[in-house]
Amino acid sequence: MSNIPADLLYTKDHEWVKVHDDGTATVGITDYAQESLGDITFVEFPQDGESFTSGDTFGVVESVKAASDLFMPVDAEVIEINEDVDASPELLNQEPYEGGWLLKIKLQNPEQLDELLKADAYESIV
Repeated sequence: MSNIPADLLYTKDHEWVKVHDDGTATVGITDYAQESLGDITFVEFPQDGESFTSGDTFGVVESVKAASDLFMPVDAEVIEINEDVDASPELLNQEPYEGGWLLKIKLQNPEQLDELLKADAYESIV
């Protein structure tokens, strides 16, 4: 059974979003996603300052099994990438919700958060 923290929002594409009070959020992949991928070997990140629309591909996660696109959950600007994951992609397997986060983003349309899934809704699709 996958770990699905109740305090996060989720996408059907298995990304999670943790919203912060300052108009920013942290984005990562879910425990289910990292389990499905297997041993993660590489992550392709966007550049700081890049802007994306909800649903845009912002990077790729590669594992011993497959490569999988990463999709931006909301309209946002990238303000930070996780350098630790860039150097050690296996952190995504070890700590998908803590040390294995991918991006910090500045929300451009916070009302889009209402379109994301709460933990119980996400649990029902996995």
